[in-house]
Amino acid sequence: MKSLVVSLHDVSPLTQSPCENILAQLEELGVQQTSLLVIPNHHRRAPITENSSFRSWLARKVEAGHEPVLHGYFHQRQRQKTDSWLSRLTTETYTAGEGEFFDLSTEEASSRLQRGLKDLGFLPRSVLGFVAPAWLLSAAAEIAVRELGFWYTTRLSRLQIFRSSGDVRSRSLVWSTRAEWRAWTSLAWNRFLAITTARTRLIRIGIHPSDLGHAAVWRQIRQLVAAARLGRECVSYEKFVEILSQGSPYRY
Repeated sequence: MKSLVVSLHDVSPLTQSPCENILAQLEELGVQQTSLLVIPNHHRRAPITENSSFRSWLARKVEAGHEPVLHGYFHQRQRQKTDSWLSRLTTETYTAGEGEFFDLSTEEASSRLQRGLKDLGFLPRSVLGFVAPAWLLSAAAEIAVRELGFWYTTRLSRLQIFRSSGDVRSRSLVWSTRAEWRAWTSLAWNRFLAITTARTRLIRIGIHPSDLGHAAVWRQIRQLVAAARLGRECVSYEKFVEILSQGSPYRY
């Protein structure tokens, strides 16, 4: 059985309302299980430790079968005077200052990861996955992720499994709505990706709360999710890793 993973990024008290709407619409499409990428203190303005309503909502979603994934700590990277032009291109043009783990040291990354796990300690189960904001994870920070026992992380073009030291090649379908030209470029690009990934072992669809506010983007997401579900098992990242660990006949 081939698999589909739908992940919902940037889950936090700041985005709870659109996240609720997105999950409700995904359920209408038959998607009962997703990976929820949670930010413990979104932009230093929304600590989940101080929001009991959000904690209760998230716990209910996890109990219903959704997977909690640690998604950075602040999700935001402060611009530095020593940034090179390449760093600025990556952290400000590719992503609008959201590459929190782009150049963290092992020590600082470990500190933020441990704080994040502690903040998510109220959940009824362990957090086994980590996804860096914008998929920007420095080599030093990756060491911390491995040392803390996470099962996996994801990059834009692959799922990286630490327990088996393996990678699953899979390009994530993801949209950008920061500007209208980005949104229309995303629509064209993901139309192409949907064709090229149709026969792959794993299809990944990454949704951001802001996608809901762009009618054409949201319409395409719904269409691609519905199409990808045909002949595929819709699972979380964690479940997909478990399936592979049981001995898959596929090379990856």
